[in-house]
Amino acid sequence: MEDFRRTYLRLCKEGGVEPQESVVAQLQENRTAQGSRLDLSGQSLSADTCSVLARAFEKDTAFTEVSLSDCMLSEEGAKVLLSGLFGNTTVKVLDLKGNNLRSKGAEVLGKLLARNKTLRRLVLEWNALGVWDEAFSLFCEGLASNNVLTQLDLRNNQINHHGASELALALKRNNTVEVLDLRWNNIGLLGGRSLLKAVQKNKSIVQLEMAGNNIPSDTLRALEQTTSHNSDRQSTLRENHSRTQVLSKEIYILKEEKGRQFLSLMETIDRQRDEMGRSSRSTSIQISQLQEALNERKSAVNSLTAKVQMTEAALALSEQKNHNMGQLLTRLKTEKEEQRERQNREKKKEQEDSVLREGKLLREIQNLTENNSQLRNKVEEMERRCKSQQQQIFELKQELTNSTAELKLRLAQSEDRLEMEKRRSKQALDDMDSLRQKEVEHVNRHLEESERALQERIFKMEGQRIQLEEELSKAKAVCVTERAQAEEELGRVRAQVRLEEQEHVSSLEEKLRSVRSSLQEVQLHCSQQKQTISELQVKNSQQSIEMDGLRRRIEELQQELSGKDQEKVAEVSRVRVELQEQIGHLHAERTAQGGLKEKISALEREIKVLSSSHREVLLDKESEMSSMLEKLRLREAEIQRMREDEAQRASYLQSAILTYVQGSPLGHYSSPKK
Repeated sequence: MEDFRRTYLRLCKEGGVEPQESVVAQLQENRTAQGSRLDLSGQSLSADTCSVLARAFEKDTAFTEVSLSDCMLSEEGAKVLLSGLFGNTTVKVLDLKGNNLRSKGAEVLGKLLARNKTLRRLVLEWNALGVWDEAFSLFCEGLASNNVLTQLDLRNNQINHHGASELALALKRNNTVEVLDLRWNNIGLLGGRSLLKAVQKNKSIVQLEMAGNNIPSDTLRALEQTTSHNSDRQSTLRENHSRTQVLSKEIYILKEEKGRQFLSLMETIDRQRDEMGRSSRSTSIQISQLQEALNERKSAVNSLTAKVQMTEAALALSEQKNHNMGQLLTRLKTEKEEQRERQNREKKKEQEDSVLREGKLLREIQNLTENNSQLRNKVEEMERRCKSQQQQIFELKQELTNSTAELKLRLAQSEDRLEMEKRRSKQALDDMDSLRQKEVEHVNRHLEESERALQERIFKMEGQRIQLEEELSKAKAVCVTERAQAEEELGRVRAQVRLEEQEHVSSLEEKLRSVRSSLQEVQLHCSQQKQTISELQVKNSQQSIEMDGLRRRIEELQQELSGKDQEKVAEVSRVRVELQEQIGHLHAERTAQGGLKEKISALEREIKVLSSSHREVLLDKESEMSSMLEKLRLREAEIQRMREDEAQRASYLQSAILTYVQGSPLGHYSSPKK
């Protein structure tokens, strides 16, 4: 408030206008009040002060509510002040009560309503806007083009039936005004009928005050019934809007959850793929290391063969020397018998040593054969495990196909149920329409018969006034009872329609819950597939651990072989045979590892196929959800159309009853009595 006071003083100084002391004092008093309200009620504002305030309002102040009631505004001052609010975007409530606004005020108010886009409530009580018909028609044109105003107060504005007809035309084009106060004007019967037609067409007005306008009671009741029907319609629309918002939020949450689950599944698949790639790279590196070790072993074997050849040449030389020595021994046989005996004993010892060495070598060969058999058993176990994994993958594929078939079957069943529900609802609507048409025809026939009977009685009993009044009172009672019966029937029809709509909405909610349960089943199936994939990964890691143990065992065997090569050079031939057998086993293990690689690649391909099929299932589910949403939207549109048709039929029935009551001879005779 202090900032607005300073702005007012500054603008007065710039424009050379003397500040109005009462306005400054009022601003000083309201300085501690709520900052969003400007209250200048009871201040007699001059034209200069109005021009300064208009310039201040053009600067978009922080006020959302402005009260200028009983300010004794002149025509020129009101025009200038209201023109300052044309482009304002902060003021939402404007109070102009008791300012005696006339033709120019009505014109500028019409321009304000046409240009301002933020004003929500306008109070114009105790003015004279309806005195000049042309000016009030301009005000009504501005109201017709406005699309933000919700509350309008026009009490005590001297509005006649011409102004009411102009206001009715504006209300037919306006669809935002909800509360309209027209009390204590001079609208009359014709203005009331025109406003009734406008309110029947305008579905946004939920509160209409019409007391003190010389309007018949039946028209007032019709206006009240129409506004109550509009309020019911607005409440149902708000409920439907809130329900659709809740459903859209839930569907959006489900979509986000599905997206997150899909992304997490893709991330796990990518991680598994990376782990498989790393494991394959590590196995290839280990295989290359084994190949290098084999090459080194081959080079060692070649060096040993060269050593064996050198030892054989040395043995040949030694044999030749032995032959020469044998000849010498034959010559000296007789002389060295003792020396021969010693040589025999030495030969026996050497034979025993050779027998012991041969036994050791045989035991070592048996141990190696047992190790080879164990390795073969492990390879066979790995092959069996791979086969079992392949069988599990095949079973998973079969389960996935079965689940997709079940989902498709459920989708077809749900579509059939929806079609049956549609046909059933259409049949019910047709039956209701036929029943309503029959009731309307019955009421019309009854009304025509009663009207003919009354006309005959009027022509026969013109001379008997007393009896005529009695019969008129009886006819009025019959009309009141018939009207009450018609209103009761209308209420029953409305209650029945509401119950049917609630049942239909509950059935749609049950279908949505079933769709959610099916989605949860699909998610559970996806989690089971993830668990099987994790188990396959664990098994793969166990196989890699077993392969590492086998490699370590091979390295130990190679170390033992190298030690035995160093121990015995004389038995190179046997060691060569054993090395060849070990090389054959290593080649066999290499081929087995190649088979394992192929199995791993086949598993990777199967995982890719599973992920692609899972993606297809997710896409099918998303399309199914979108189709269900479209069906829900179409159903809501159909419900809305049914409500509008029901409201139109009720209005037709009500207008028919009103025309009957107003057009019957009873109404003509009762009017002079009033």
